[in-house]
Amino acid sequence: MTVRTGRHFLQIPGPTNVPDRVLRAMAAPTIDHRGPEFAALTRRLLDALGPVFGTTGPVVVYPASGTGAWEAALVNTLSPGDRVLCFETGHFASLWRAMARSLGLNVEFVPGDWRHGASPEAALERLSADTEHRVKAVCVVHNETSTGVTSRVPEIRAAIDAADHPALLLVDTVSSLGSLEYRHDAWGVDVTVTGSQKGLMLPPGLSFNAVSEKALSAARTARLPKSFWDWTPIIDANEAGYFPYTPATNLLYGLEEALDMLADEGLEQVWARHARHAAATRSAVRGWGLDVLCADEREHSGSLTAVLLPEGQDADAVRKVVLERFDMSLGTGLGRLAGQVFRIGHLGHFNDLTLAGTLAGVQMGLELAGVPVGHQGLADALDHLRTT
Repeated sequence: MTVRTGRHFLQIPGPTNVPDRVLRAMAAPTIDHRGPEFAALTRRLLDALGPVFGTTGPVVVYPASGTGAWEAALVNTLSPGDRVLCFETGHFASLWRAMARSLGLNVEFVPGDWRHGASPEAALERLSADTEHRVKAVCVVHNETSTGVTSRVPEIRAAIDAADHPALLLVDTVSSLGSLEYRHDAWGVDVTVTGSQKGLMLPPGLSFNAVSEKALSAARTARLPKSFWDWTPIIDANEAGYFPYTPATNLLYGLEEALDMLADEGLEQVWARHARHAAATRSAVRGWGLDVLCADEREHSGSLTAVLLPEGQDADAVRKVVLERFDMSLGTGLGRLAGQVFRIGHLGHFNDLTLAGTLAGVQMGLELAGVPVGHQGLADALDHLRTT
């Protein structure tokens, strides 16, 4: 039996490390979710959530994973047989497409190579050709967790506007909110989807929809079946500080603490910190002589980096060595990328020394797994951290 000392390095792209102060907040006694103390908590949380999404509109909170928030975005705004435009940017975009189909929606899927984000040019072309406005929503994964590619959401919005198309814009920010620049209102997003376990620095278990006025209007006539996911009773109950179901009280304690941490640091500084750590990680990858999966410089993710191994090398073997020798978890390759990539998460409660330790473990793991790499990777990353 191997005895582990020190802390485990959880460097997958989520769930991320939960800060001690968030864990302590969650350990508080559970209170009456129908009482005045809880109502005050709810009002504080909803006020604090708005700036993180970049919205003055409602934010709906569910006791669910991000997958639940996907479903809520679709069933509240669409009707059976509606057409939605989706982009093949990676594993999670493909899962969202599958969900839409299972709900009875007609999915128009723009194929992709999993190395690029959603194409604004393709969006403009497809929507311009849709003169009858059969497409009711455009679904985009802002930051594809399986690939480390960030789609250019403002450019997708601009494409929708250039086509003079009324489609709703639905955006998944599960691995970007609280880590990468995101502005729900300013970017013209209608529904923003996210979960608690990544940039918001919580355990899994909460999910969110930020909702525009246009989306609320669409919800009044949407005919997909819904009950638990229905926005209306939640928004109505939230006005008094309550929920129409039993909420995840202790996760909400942690959420308030996490939102305080983001506010204390400042969102602009949070975004800059993530961008800096991502750039240092890419420096290491180049120094190892390996490729970052993301092929467009404009679309590099600030929250994770997917590392593509040479043909004949097994990324899962590298991950196994790193876990067994250094007690560090790296993200696996998902879907068509299985065995070809590993993913380094550098988001959430994270700093320079955590990144340095992570990259040291990756470099040693690559060498021990027999992957031919240059030895300059870690040094290049440290130079970047030292000089920026």
